[in-house]
Formats: sequence, structure tokens, C-alpha cells
Amino acid sequence: MAKESCDGCGRTITVAGGIANIWSFSNQPSTGIMLEFEDGSDHLLCYPCIEQLPDDPSEADVAALEEYDPEADADTDADTSEN
Repeated sequence: MAKESCDGCGRTITVAGGIANIWSFSNQPSTGIMLEFEDGSDHLLCYPCIEQLPDDPSEADVAALEEYDPEADADTDADTSEN
């Protein structure tokens, strides 16, 4: 699997398919997608960032996304596992 960084938050995105998987039998899905906006910009974004975008996103909306904080995810995972 190829790995890239999300243009919005910097989270590592796994990209399925392509030449990177020619010798791999991994069934791991992609964790992001490349989007082209009406303003002509294109961005590789993770699914959590895509969910935060408005209906008609622009490059400014991607720039406004917050950086990924892995420690915040660890805190969230700990909170949900205790329930």
C-alpha cells in the first residue's frame, strides 16, 4: 500500500491499488481520496477531513482544517473502551 499525508490534517493516508500493491495481497481499504474542487485545486484528504468540509469547498477550507493530533485520538479511544 502506498502511504501519503492528508493535505488537511497531515494524518497518514493509505492508498489502495496501483503499482504499490502489485505484489501485495492486502485487502486493506483506502483511508482517503483525492478531490478536485471547483476553484481548480486538488487535495488528498482523509475521510475525517472530508466530513468537516462545507458543501462547496475551496482551497481555503482545506487550509482551515486543524492538524491531526494522535494523542487526542488515544484519549478518545481510551474513553470509548472504558464504557
